[in-house]
Amino acid sequence: MLHKSLSRISWKAILQPWQELDWLLFLLPIGLTCFGGIAIRSAELHLGTTIWWQHWITGGIGVILTLILARWRYENLMQWRWIIYIVTNLVLLSVIFIGTTANGAQSWITIGNFNLQPSEFAKVAMIITLAAVLHEQGAKSLPMVGKTLAIVAVPWILILLQPDLGTSLVFGAITLGMLYWGNANPGWLILLIAPIASAILFSVFLPGWFAWVALMVLIAWRTLPWPLTSSFTVAVINLIAGGLGDFVWDHVLKAYQRDRLTLFLDPDKDPLGGGYHLIQSRIAIGAGKLFGRGLNQGTQTQLNFIPEQHTDFIFSAIGEEFGFVGCMITLLVFWLICLRLVMIAQNAKDNFGSLLAIGVLSMIVFQVFINISMTIGLAPVTGIPLPWLSYGRSALLTNFIALGIVESVNNYRHRLKF
Repeated sequence: MLHKSLSRISWKAILQPWQELDWLLFLLPIGLTCFGGIAIRSAELHLGTTIWWQHWITGGIGVILTLILARWRYENLMQWRWIIYIVTNLVLLSVIFIGTTANGAQSWITIGNFNLQPSEFAKVAMIITLAAVLHEQGAKSLPMVGKTLAIVAVPWILILLQPDLGTSLVFGAITLGMLYWGNANPGWLILLIAPIASAILFSVFLPGWFAWVALMVLIAWRTLPWPLTSSFTVAVINLIAGGLGDFVWDHVLKAYQRDRLTLFLDPDKDPLGGGYHLIQSRIAIGAGKLFGRGLNQGTQTQLNFIPEQHTDFIFSAIGEEFGFVGCMITLLVFWLICLRLVMIAQNAKDNFGSLLAIGVLSMIVFQVFINISMTIGLAPVTGIPLPWLSYGRSALLTNFIALGIVESVNNYRHRLKF
């Protein structure tokens, strides 16, 4: 009896620092990581590689980091926000000079046998910095929105220069999500992305561009100070964006770059080139039908029809071998993770913690949406991995670090402020 009592007491003492941990949010990503290793092994079975073990080992390190961060008070990050920001920018800058090039992007720093991708860790650094900036005043005023955009601009430009379009888009999603949660006027957020839409519509559908600009002018009139001046300025900016977009499309982008952005609409235009990934991915997912062909039984997966299937196209392997049911279960798990992140954001004891959770939510939602859309032919190939499932050690560690910070927000939500 005494032995049992001591055992209960010791376990209680051990788990006490994590007593407020969101165990569902903690266990679901671990499940995805384990499942990801199984899918990666199947996708690489014909090559006989052991990168699926590396995925699990990296995931194990990530779990340890999550538990450490969950026990560490997240409020301490406030003191380190500018140091984190400066160090992140310096590391991103160093990539330009000493980085290793792979797949057309100079995004990695080689340390021994490990290729470190600083742009992945920069996502968490940016979430921390923006949460610290927005937690007191929010984004209710245009000067605060401008300050936020100026802070994001430096690492965003450094990442775009690598060039890493996928990560730069994730930065945009994080920024918009945190500005929205910081009470920025939704009209302002629409105006922020308006030039991008104008650049696309001007070249693709001119009548749609005129309608879009008219809508932006109306939003500017209703939401910005000095309505007449603001509306005129917004119209000019969108006109310039449309002209620049047309110029870049015709004179700057090479043919293969234009194809990469548009072939998802009709990949059969270049079935052996830029459209190959998309065609084979859709075939694989469709071949899985309801319950899939079975583990290690997918023809597209086992015969290596889909390049980079262990990274960006891991969802196509899941679709072929586990079918529609496997895909829906995967999406359900991601939905539950996002639901827990929203609940933690709502129940956080301060704005800083709430903004941290929303930043992580924005990062996960955008990456899941774009990656899966890419594999089923609804978005261009952008090189964005599927969280916890795709192979990529830097990305996997980043996701677990982000998870640890959010768990800290939940773990200390009832405790006294420091």
